[in-house]
Amino acid sequence: MTTLSDDLPEQNTELSSNSDFLETFLDSLYLEQGVSENTLSAYRSDLDKFCQFLKGESLMTVTSLDVESYLAHRVDLGLKPRSTARSISALKRFYQYFVREKIISDSPMVNIAQPKAGQSLPKTLSEAEVEALLSAPNIEEPMGLRDKAMLELLYATGLRVTELVGLRMEQINLRQAVVFVKGKGNKERLVPLGEEAMYWLEQFLKLGRAQMIKHATDFVFPSKRGVGMTRQTFWHRIKHYAILASVESPLSPHTLRHAFATHLLNHGADLRVVQMMLGHSDLSTTQIYTHVANERLKSVHAEHHPRA
Repeated sequence: MTTLSDDLPEQNTELSSNSDFLETFLDSLYLEQGVSENTLSAYRSDLDKFCQFLKGESLMTVTSLDVESYLAHRVDLGLKPRSTARSISALKRFYQYFVREKIISDSPMVNIAQPKAGQSLPKTLSEAEVEALLSAPNIEEPMGLRDKAMLELLYATGLRVTELVGLRMEQINLRQAVVFVKGKGNKERLVPLGEEAMYWLEQFLKLGRAQMIKHATDFVFPSKRGVGMTRQTFWHRIKHYAILASVESPLSPHTLRHAFATHLLNHGADLRVVQMMLGHSDLSTTQIYTHVANERLKSVHAEHHPRA
């Protein structure tokens, strides 16, 4: 059972509502650990859902039975194990923080196990589908030229969409043909641009960007309003071009990132090199793409081998 600690630090005595506890925890993630806005948003969403389930009960008096009831509730709703695993991770981190701060004496998450979730393979595109998608923008217009450069850069570098739309001019080095990326957890990496991406980026910077800028900005890819573009806007652009290119494979905001990694491995790239370019801290995260590449090899063998 979670119990309130008797020796509350003086600075924490003002905390009373669940909202106070959430904001204090999220502030600590941002200020002490520098987590991204996207990660903060995910934590807030998971913890808000738990609060809604509690229906007014204080987060500081929650027991392991309350947590187990919440997990059973999620099962009843048909939510995926992967989503529940993320929610459990958020709750564990939340209660660890308040144990550390001596607001509570123990965590209700101590004996809560993560649900078993099968490894889902990332959705990707064939090389022909990528070619069709990259050819869809109308490069005669500044916005089309911008989108062409963005798609080429995304496929050539494997950047996350958030990293792409947030690129600043000082992160691009055209002389050395590299892009300097600050990814999750403020980890930095250098990624080569490649000839095609380099060419279309130069074309946009020379012929399209100036026509789109209405206010001073150092974003490489300004929006229609001349300011930074959102992830959602670019995602809508990808879906638009997929329709134009008759690409029917399932899409996600990271589709071209997945294609980048899978196609590199298909053509013999070293797994650790792909790991570095993707900005994965753990090689096991990158290894999922070897499963995609292996599935591709099996399908090619089945299609073309005379005794398959």
